[in-house]
Amino acid sequence: MARTDYYDDPGAPLPNSLVVAASVVVVDAQGRVLVQRRADSGNWALPGGTMNLGESLPECAVRETREETGLAVEIVGLVGIYTDPRHVIAYSDGEVRQQFNVCFVARIIGGELTPSDESTALGFKTPAELPELPMHHTQRLRLRHYLAGGDQPHLG
Repeated sequence: MARTDYYDDPGAPLPNSLVVAASVVVVDAQGRVLVQRRADSGNWALPGGTMNLGESLPECAVRETREETGLAVEIVGLVGIYTDPRHVIAYSDGEVRQQFNVCFVARIIGGELTPSDESTALGFKTPAELPELPMHHTQRLRLRHYLAGGDQPHLG
């Protein structure tokens, strides 16, 4: 299913759903950040996805990371909460979501890096390499908040 992200775009379709989702900043021992090239948009992004009934949001973050990357992770922190109504995501099936994402920090505890059908590539990138990647504004914002290293999560 194709996906189009809009940010502060007056021509964006109006949202018709609000779905809770998690994203995850996974960092390796060298301080590089794991990103994936999304199959649905072609943009690079953090692993993550929609929370299922019966699971907590940290459980969702762990599950989505394993499904999308093959890595087992442990949640160790919180980057922030992202609910900006100016960010909407339109899917080819007609769903248009208003953003509702909680971004976590995780460390690797096992698994093997393996792409899923949701990504065309995976890689650990240094902070200096991240600006070169095609990436939606909201993904860059989460990474910027993580890299700033503040002692308080982003609330927005």
